[in-house]
Amino acid sequence: MKYVITGGAGFIGSHLAETLSQNHGVTVIDDLSTGRMENIQGLIDKGAVTFVRGDINDAPLLQDLFTDADGVFHQAALPSVQRSVKNPMATHEANVTGTLHVLMAARDAGVRKVVMASSSSVYGDTPTLPKHEGMTPGPLSPYAVSKIADEYYASVFSDLYGLQTVCLRYFNVFGPHQDPNSQYAAVIPNFIQRVLKDQPPLIYGDGKQTRDFTYIRNVVQANIQAMEGDCQGAFNIACGERIDLLTLARTIMDIVGRDLEPVHEAPRPGDVRDSLADISRAQAAFGYAPHYDLKAGLRETVAWFRNH
Repeated sequence: MKYVITGGAGFIGSHLAETLSQNHGVTVIDDLSTGRMENIQGLIDKGAVTFVRGDINDAPLLQDLFTDADGVFHQAALPSVQRSVKNPMATHEANVTGTLHVLMAARDAGVRKVVMASSSSVYGDTPTLPKHEGMTPGPLSPYAVSKIADEYYASVFSDLYGLQTVCLRYFNVFGPHQDPNSQYAAVIPNFIQRVLKDQPPLIYGDGKQTRDFTYIRNVVQANIQAMEGDCQGAFNIACGERIDLLTLARTIMDIVGRDLEPVHEAPRPGDVRDSLADISRAQAAFGYAPHYDLKAGLRETVAWFRNH
């Protein structure tokens, strides 16, 4: 098969590129605004992937890249709730306008299917747990709004134009290739980086907020299964288990071999309090089952950060 990965130099996209390139032709497009060449340089050097530096809002470029593609994995986005709170327009242009360009180019090029990155943030802070796909969205940030807008566009393109679409609602993905140095770094790489430097974990709020963390290998498998199957719609991708941030910090410190007292700062606007996924719909639709639990994923991630 011939696949195109938007945002393929980013965290999730680069892992997808690595796995898919073992058996398929892969083209990566990335403007490197948040993606990093080091994530895919080895694949490029081996000739395993073709890299194109470009913007998903460049419609003619997308049209050219999508010609003869069997499927598109759309991972390109400006991530981070906090970034979107500071600059909602940039988030909209990248995440909503960019996604519309991807869908239009896929439709016009005759692509069979687009598998897109969505987010658990679309659920907002409703107290009902676990979160299931039938719940009414309640976005609390421009980032979350952008992701639910993407889902609506995907559904409309399926209904109007026959383009198969799947939106995967990721729950707190972590693993190698995440950038711990960004001011918008996710909590796990942030914790690991600080603990490896003998600095205490930094927690926004009381640390009792909970998350359903999902190791990257589970997410890659979900993307491939969703592409290969006939399913359409929105699906939660997670582990179906939650942990509070204080316990997470302690678990990471145990793996690293440090004993530090976490530092607390004020909660950040737009963050949800608790998150837990019902993953039964993805299991029924395309056989998704997380093969890596949190501790196994954390051990691999800590080992990667030690070496990088």
